[in-house]
Amino acid sequence: MTRPHARELGDFLRARRGRLRPRDVGLEPGGRRKVTGLRREELALLAGLSTDYYQRMEQGRETRPSDTVLDALADALVLDEAERRHLFTLARAARRPAPTRVARGPERVPENTRRLLRVMNTPAVVLGRHLDLLAWNPLAEALLGGPGDRPADRLNMLLLLFDDTLTGGRGCPDWERQALDYIGMLRSAVATDPSHPRATAVVGELSIRSAEFRRLWARHDVRSSVSGTKTFRVPEVGDLVLDWDTYPLPGAPGPVMLVWTAAPGSADADRLQLLAALRATRAHPVDRHRP
Repeated sequence: MTRPHARELGDFLRARRGRLRPRDVGLEPGGRRKVTGLRREELALLAGLSTDYYQRMEQGRETRPSDTVLDALADALVLDEAERRHLFTLARAARRPAPTRVARGPERVPENTRRLLRVMNTPAVVLGRHLDLLAWNPLAEALLGGPGDRPADRLNMLLLLFDDTLTGGRGCPDWERQALDYIGMLRSAVATDPSHPRATAVVGELSIRSAEFRRLWARHDVRSSVSGTKTFRVPEVGDLVLDWDTYPLPGAPGPVMLVWTAAPGSADADRLQLLAALRATRAHPVDRHRP
């Protein structure tokens, strides 16, 4: 039976081989090709490996590649720094002679982090390693449409992003880019524990009900540090274009803080300030009987 890390390693290698074209690595395409990317024998040649050895890796049967082999594969596949780290994470886990017990306790948000969220004057949330929403501040609630009204197991950024009843915003030009960022973050988490029940549940559900998710997940993109731009459609103030960044929390790897900001002095900053004022008014209505 193929172990999870070895299977994930093989899938990652296959996806990365499939995205390269012969000319990308200085090879002539030759005659008619049955595959869109490099052939196994072509990649093995570039990495200085036998085709049989490389094929065993893709099939999850070779679980002890050396660091030298991994470096050669990373160079042959033209991996960036995040992808190279991902390759080594998977391969080193696959080398272990027996599965290592992974701590799977509940993810908790420290009280000082919750206090920080409350005093921030910009939208911010805390995400677990599988992109579960663990905590948020009032401005984030205004942007995300009251996440606290949903069941705890539905509070996940990927589940929310692919929920057609919530996000009619797939026509937004940045939708697929943000989906790839979130999927890349989840891929990085899966590398440390491929059989985690929460990862299995989220990926399994989305794979069943979304062809778009299946297509993007099959790319095996990975993200470590993530930032980008997101367009929010907020009826009260109009479209908001905000920059977003993720910041790891102190302590064990896993939860991160995701913060949205607007450029100072911009129209988006004005709209964000208006949204904050409207949110504060709803939270603390004026007492009309007071003088």
